[in-house]
Amino acid sequence: MRILFIGDIVGSPGRRALEALLPQLRERHSPDFVVVNGENAAGGVGITEQIARQLLDRLGVDAVTLGNHAYRHRDVYDFLDRDPRIVRPANYAKANPGRGHTVVERGGARLAVVNLAGLVFMEGALRSPFSEADAVLAELRGRADHVLVDFHAEATSEKVAMGWHLDGRVTACVGTHTHVPTADARVLPGGTAYVTDVGMTGPRGGVIGVRREQALERFRTLMPVRFETSDEDIWLNGVLIEAGDDGRARSVEQIILPAEGE
Repeated sequence: MRILFIGDIVGSPGRRALEALLPQLRERHSPDFVVVNGENAAGGVGITEQIARQLLDRLGVDAVTLGNHAYRHRDVYDFLDRDPRIVRPANYAKANPGRGHTVVERGGARLAVVNLAGLVFMEGALRSPFSEADAVLAELRGRADHVLVDFHAEATSEKVAMGWHLDGRVTACVGTHTHVPTADARVLPGGTAYVTDVGMTGPRGGVIGVRREQALERFRTLMPVRFETSDEDIWLNGVLIEAGDDGRARSVEQIILPAEGE
């Protein structure tokens, strides 16, 4: 079993990079499942139904995870309820649109995809992601062969703690949100592939995806600044997880590729 997870897609530059590079990645690595975080896919903030459909139907992504900007665009609310291939953080209000986990199938294999949001330096979550993870795994028991958790969180300490909390109980726990890939991808002792942050698929020439002059103005002046997505030096960040039939990871490989011509 091979799972390709692509980090936060940032705006149209990130979407173009995914479209350009995904066929090559499929050919090179033959993933059984492709999961992407679409948290910033629409103009750098949130996702729309049209963009979600582009990722799922046109590019053939198996599942899309979100995060703290899940509800930025109201037009996606109904789609979150209707399409099981897209998930928002499970520890958000249960009455909110969408679901926090799903099971996707391909070639007889079943992959559970779980989305959780951190509490440290974050807003939106109403329940502990740790107790929520326990509840979701109990609900998923017997329904999936492998489990991938996207932990959308700010603090590295909270992400590392989640990795240890889930070790041996899920195939992979991958961090998203900070847009900067960390150099700690590894398989934990219990067989869970872990990385603190996968990084983003978007422009490194900015500041975590934003035009650098706008980010610098905000830091220098401490005044509100309208942010726009940068279009300089676009890269794809992801991880490739290989796992056995027992649901335990065998390896995790970071994928960091330039989007040539962008």
